[in-house]
Amino acid sequence: MLRRRSLLAAGLLLASPCALTLTGAPPARAQGTAWPRQVTDLTGRTVTLPRPPRRLLLTTGFDLVALSLLAPDPVALLAGWADDLARINPPLAAAFTARFPRLAEVPRLGSSNQDSFSVERALSLGADLAVLPLWQAATPGGQGIIRALEGAGIPALVLDFNRDPLRNTAPSMRALGRALGREQQGEDFAAFYEQRLARIRDAVAASPAAGPRVMLHAFAGSDSCCWVWSDAGLGSFATLLGARNLGAGLLPPGQGGMLHLEQVITEDPEVYITTGLPRNRFSIGPGIAREAARDSLREVLRGPGLAGLSAIRQGRAHGLWNHFNAVPTNILALEAMARWVRPDLFPELDPGDTLAEINRRFAALPFEGTLWVSLDPALP
Repeated sequence: MLRRRSLLAAGLLLASPCALTLTGAPPARAQGTAWPRQVTDLTGRTVTLPRPPRRLLLTTGFDLVALSLLAPDPVALLAGWADDLARINPPLAAAFTARFPRLAEVPRLGSSNQDSFSVERALSLGADLAVLPLWQAATPGGQGIIRALEGAGIPALVLDFNRDPLRNTAPSMRALGRALGREQQGEDFAAFYEQRLARIRDAVAASPAAGPRVMLHAFAGSDSCCWVWSDAGLGSFATLLGARNLGAGLLPPGQGGMLHLEQVITEDPEVYITTGLPRNRFSIGPGIAREAARDSLREVLRGPGLAGLSAIRQGRAHGLWNHFNAVPTNILALEAMARWVRPDLFPELDPGDTLAEINRRFAALPFEGTLWVSLDPALP
């Protein structure tokens, strides 16, 4: 099982403020349809592309998911990629490789979150575009990577599915689509995302009822308890749903941080949501069967302290694939949370329907496995 320290460093659970602050995600735009073109990325930088890119560097392997929603053969566009997806989510990497065997031959550049990321090798691969996540670009190391890439004539495009996913997923997909010369595909996915987001936002805004107390707990079953989201990342989903997010009330603004178990017991959340990964103690994600995920969720919640929470005693305990916090399909996590947290507003909402449409309309590799699960088999 991955150690919490490495997961925090990966930027998927960052608690520190962003070094590249955003006062509002700018709309991604391309100036004209001919090449060269300019695209505004999620830091507000203007990225100039002289021609359609055909050899991409991914400084996090999870951006292969975004690429696969826009291109029928995303692997054909790769010059190199970081190994974090393959290392942290082996079943998803194996599924991509089975569908696109060339992926096994694409050079790996080390880890996106460790010193092993090889800038020198990245510069040697003849790339014509690098794609970085905002969490990485906001670090001194990430800024150094951007400077090295641009100094070698490789444009760098920054996307965000992690820091402020509800605001930044759609413009990130538009930016990526326009950078690749696949504007319509980027626009189609962004519009699809925004329509489903608006359906939830509008229903919550129209309701005078307050939502329940919610705990968003990363990696139940880990050695220490409890890392919880504050108001960023997945924590922003609880805010959108009108819930009272336990972490946001007890931690500074940002991604999140540690709470003592005693604090959790005192707050006694009414809804409990945790995250996991394939092959963790709470095992969930691509390649994991639903009953196996439910059994592992049930097992980790038997631990000292958590088992006594009202949410768990009453069966309002649920789990999500952690790396919704790194991919544009995070709308599925929002829909699952809407059904769990606000059943008064969304009694019939089924994220499975949205997943089926994503697979039918967008996914070069259909998503399979268990991405969300509940203790109650009657719930999504």
